[in-house]
Amino acid sequence: MNDNWIASWQHARNHEGVTRGMQALLALACVLALGWRAGWQDELMPVVLGVMACAFTETDDAWRGRLKTLLLALACFGLMMTAVWLTLPWPALLAAVLALSAFTLTMLGALGERYRALAFGSLVLFIYSALSAESHRAQALELAPYLLGGAVWYGLVSLLWAAAWPKPTVRYRLSQLYALLGEYLRLKARLLEPVQGVDRQRRRLELALHNGRVVDALNAAKESLFSRIAGGEPPPWLSEAMHQYLAAQDIHERTSSSHESYTLLADAFARSDALYRCQLVLSVLGEQALKFAQAIRERTPPRHEGQTARAIEDMQAAIAYLETAAASRPAARPLQALHALGDNLTGLAKVFASALRGGAAPDLSLVDHQVHSLGEAWARIRTQLTLNSALMRHALRLSLVLLLAFGVMQATQDPHGYWIVLTVVFASQPQYAATLSRVGQRALGTVVGLMVGWVLIRLFPGPLLQAVCMVLAGALFIGKRMSDIRVATGAMTTLVLLSFHQMGMSQGVIPARLLDTAIGSVIAGLGAWLILPNWQARHWPRLAAQTLRAQAGYLQAILEQYQAGKQDHLAYRKARRNAHNAEAALSNAYAAMRKEPEGKRLDMTASARFLVLTHMLQNYLSALGAHRGELEAGALDEASRQAAQALQQGLEGLARQLESGQLEAAAAGVTPATPAEADIEMPARGPVGSLLQAQLQLASGLLPQLERQAPRLCRAR
Repeated sequence: MNDNWIASWQHARNHEGVTRGMQALLALACVLALGWRAGWQDELMPVVLGVMACAFTETDDAWRGRLKTLLLALACFGLMMTAVWLTLPWPALLAAVLALSAFTLTMLGALGERYRALAFGSLVLFIYSALSAESHRAQALELAPYLLGGAVWYGLVSLLWAAAWPKPTVRYRLSQLYALLGEYLRLKARLLEPVQGVDRQRRRLELALHNGRVVDALNAAKESLFSRIAGGEPPPWLSEAMHQYLAAQDIHERTSSSHESYTLLADAFARSDALYRCQLVLSVLGEQALKFAQAIRERTPPRHEGQTARAIEDMQAAIAYLETAAASRPAARPLQALHALGDNLTGLAKVFASALRGGAAPDLSLVDHQVHSLGEAWARIRTQLTLNSALMRHALRLSLVLLLAFGVMQATQDPHGYWIVLTVVFASQPQYAATLSRVGQRALGTVVGLMVGWVLIRLFPGPLLQAVCMVLAGALFIGKRMSDIRVATGAMTTLVLLSFHQMGMSQGVIPARLLDTAIGSVIAGLGAWLILPNWQARHWPRLAAQTLRAQAGYLQAILEQYQAGKQDHLAYRKARRNAHNAEAALSNAYAAMRKEPEGKRLDMTASARFLVLTHMLQNYLSALGAHRGELEAGALDEASRQAAQALQQGLEGLARQLESGQLEAAAAGVTPATPAEADIEMPARGPVGSLLQAQLQLASGLLPQLERQAPRLCRAR
């Protein structure tokens, strides 16, 4: 039993939510202890609200970054409280300042995740300050030090925690990354199943959508690592984590690789166990990735039971048997592709072994996306000052729905009307589907939280025990606010109900909370539907163009590697990451579009087919990247150079047409896909002289199909 508790604790302590929850528990427990000892029970709530607002500004960062964020947050908080104090007697002016603050703070999100969190926390504190003041300027001035004091206290706790324990969040991000890679390997293995009648297009779509999650995890791990890199030599644990991250990049590239149409391979080797052997290697490596994720999370040595080596030996033996049997005939394209697949899987196993052993990577540099000057900050914001920008539309929409929520609050004279405004702030998201999901989660969490709070009041009538429950609820809220909105909302609702009961103001709170949450949810939902809606159909052609252009850049970086020799330097990794990020953005937009009203979508069949085609193109290019160290460096042969140039020009040209909308005129003449077009697997190709030529031939074969699908992306159903 003790071993189970120890294992559970080891599993939980590196979780980002647990870390934040423990920080909040410490901060709120100290606030409670000090408040009760000094007899400041009436002042506890504004201090708690200050703690909450500061927690909203927290991002995964090293202590230096958190110190910078804390100073910026305190400056913004002071500005927000001053604005409330100045405008509180005039509701119309207060509403205008609220809307202007919402727009300005939301646009700061163009500067990165740190500023998005800072903007959200500042906006919430604006509402907390107005809520606490209850329309009295003197009370606003009196409560400001408590709000600011709570923010300072939580900021100091977070700062000290980050300095004392910098490793847990990095471990959590890396373990999440390898767990997702394990699932990615499992999904990829399903494509190698040599069985007739398998719906490979559906499996490819599942793989493309999951690839978006893998890329998001890669980016989260990179930001977590980058924030902890200071000048000088990194500590050993950080070097090891960097090595594991860079190994994950290589694993992703090799796993993404495709060397031939899987339908063609299945037909060619239907009576051989070679593809089953390849599938087994991928499955075993997927299990190894999951075990490695667990080892990182639990800080235990990774387990390697030797199954990978045996699976690779069997795979190589099966491929060698086929090559021996075909020795008297010219090498057929499927056999060449199978041989390249076997080499890639062998290289993939070596990358895994390198990640398990640990060690220093040849180049530990990462791309810096942080803002370093006011000029750079303004340049980023200025690029978003257009109605084509999703961020700009969200900023305007949020400002308008806040004005509407404030107007409803004033019209109804609801004493708890700021809950309507808070619901709008917490529920409104840039995407329609995300807003509706958040509305449902907040509504359910509110109902559950009120039920739990009512039970706790009946079970623990004493004020001290209720205060302890408030601390626990606050810690749960901060710990779960990023991962489970329902639980977080329920915890915050419980805290609010207990606090009102402690102040002797619980009469009518439950129906008021339910009604205000319902009103705020309706306003947020209608705003996402009616006010500058951010339908994915608006952005999909542009995202598709960015994907094609990034893939052209990735191809150029690969060709330079073939000419100069394999080098895992920053420029190559940046081009590879740009291509994967663009494709992930496209797949995430497709996933969001599936949740939108049917009349607001693009042709979903064409969109899915285009997404799968771009993913296949990325797979063929990734195979080139995975094998770039296996061929002798030198000038490209003329056939390869011309094929690569034609492919790059074709991708760039199609990207320009998608961005300019020139395909719209042709859209009316596009007929629905025939059964032959619906099968997007590549036809068989003749033998070619090199892997480079083979992969370029496969990638170029996708370009006409992309061109046929592109016009159907320019019209809604």
